[in-house]
Amino acid sequence: MNTREIARRFARTWQTGWATHDIDLLLSLYAPGIVHRSMPFREPHRGLDALRKYLTWSFSEEDVLDVRFGEPLVDGDTAAIEFRVHAREGDLAGCVFVTFDAEGLAVATRDYWHMSDNP
Repeated sequence: MNTREIARRFARTWQTGWATHDIDLLLSLYAPGIVHRSMPFREPHRGLDALRKYLTWSFSEEDVLDVRFGEPLVDGDTAAIEFRVHAREGDLAGCVFVTFDAEGLAVATRDYWHMSDNP
């Protein structure tokens, strides 16, 4: 498994999928048993159905103007990828930590992000 290429694909797909709110495209990156943590103190989203509900909720009132993902930092089967989103509601900056399985699907993700106070 070439984790660097898999992580780059993950970042490119998220950049496109977030900008267009294409949930099906985004879910194609994840294994069925995905455990996704959107913030440190929130309960994790377990499985594709839970992740779909979370993404649907997240995108429901968001008007995205631009999405950018950085070059992944890779160690073993895990990558850290910074992102920035410019939306009418304000700017968001953060980082996702992704662990991939042997097929290149995300099995665990953890997001840390912050929203600006200036829309």
